[in-house]
Amino acid sequence: MKKKYFIGALLLSLGLFSCKKEETKTALPVMPYKVIAIDKSNTTLLAEYPATLEGVTDIDIRAKVDGYIEKIYVQEGQEVKKGQLLFKLETQTADQEASAAKAKVTAAQVEVNRLKPLVERNIISDVQLETAKANLASAKSTYQSIIEKINYASIKSPVNGIVGTLPLRLGSYVSSQTAEPLTRISDVSTIYAYFSMNEKQQLDITMNSAGKTFQEKIAQMPNVNLILSNGMEYDQKGKIETFSGQANTQTGSFNVRARFSNANKLLRSGGTGIVKIPTNLQDVIIIPQNATLEMQDKRIVLSYDKDNKVVAKPVEVREVPGGKFYVVDKGLNVDDNILIEGIGIISEGTKIKPELVANPVLANLHSKEIK
Repeated sequence: MKKKYFIGALLLSLGLFSCKKEETKTALPVMPYKVIAIDKSNTTLLAEYPATLEGVTDIDIRAKVDGYIEKIYVQEGQEVKKGQLLFKLETQTADQEASAAKAKVTAAQVEVNRLKPLVERNIISDVQLETAKANLASAKSTYQSIIEKINYASIKSPVNGIVGTLPLRLGSYVSSQTAEPLTRISDVSTIYAYFSMNEKQQLDITMNSAGKTFQEKIAQMPNVNLILSNGMEYDQKGKIETFSGQANTQTGSFNVRARFSNANKLLRSGGTGIVKIPTNLQDVIIIPQNATLEMQDKRIVLSYDKDNKVVAKPVEVREVPGGKFYVVDKGLNVDDNILIEGIGIISEGTKIKPELVANPVLANLHSKEIK
């Protein structure tokens, strides 16, 4: 009797425990998570490209003749005009050669003058006179070569520009074969910013520009900005002028050149910066980067079904410089909702309580720029 009572009590306890366990399982709360509604919008994105800066011309100044540097008339960083004297090489030996050559010209001219009347009176043949004239021409040519050599010893600037470094000093021996130039003159009245972009970026920019032909599209592209190496924005807008004719076969990138006015000579050749190109996008989906998750080389967002269970969706995105947003090319539609909370924590299939909040992308659109 006692045994039966014990078994009955045990079964009753197990039943109560099972009910308690079932109650605990079904009583787990559904947690709330913030979600945003997806919509399309018009905006302007600024793509950033590291660039190197060069002047209109950067000309190496080299000696055309051999000699020692006798005088340096300029300083590094000095602004010079076309034709301004930069260096003078020692010409003592050439001056002596010029004096001797001039004497030979004089002697040859005297000989020609002496023979002319003799030929006219048929005292001597023309051969002697022609020989004398040939000697005179040769003497003049030698003298002229020496004078040009002396002139080349005065080295002048071929353009308006800024003097670069002066690696050589007074007394240095230079020649046309010297590897290092005397200096470099940079015409920086206009500065070119050179940078590169991949094929997709090039297509995004050109296809969103007005115009029918490629050249028309380039001409109608919006002005670009230049961020200097100190982080400040240059006060002059630039204009994209050229794209390379074909992509680099090794990198798949296009070389691009933008022009910036530099009347105040603030920018110098050899500098660096970042070119910002605005791209006007119409009817695109933009989402916060922190609403995505990278999984097995794929970008994932979390949405939910009609039962409020979490569903993972792969998306194709374009990264917007600044690290805050993505432009979604594939994977999301208007009126989809995605989670912006619990990313990387919630597993697919978890039931949630969606709490719709304001889309942070739309809050940034008043500036017309997603950074």
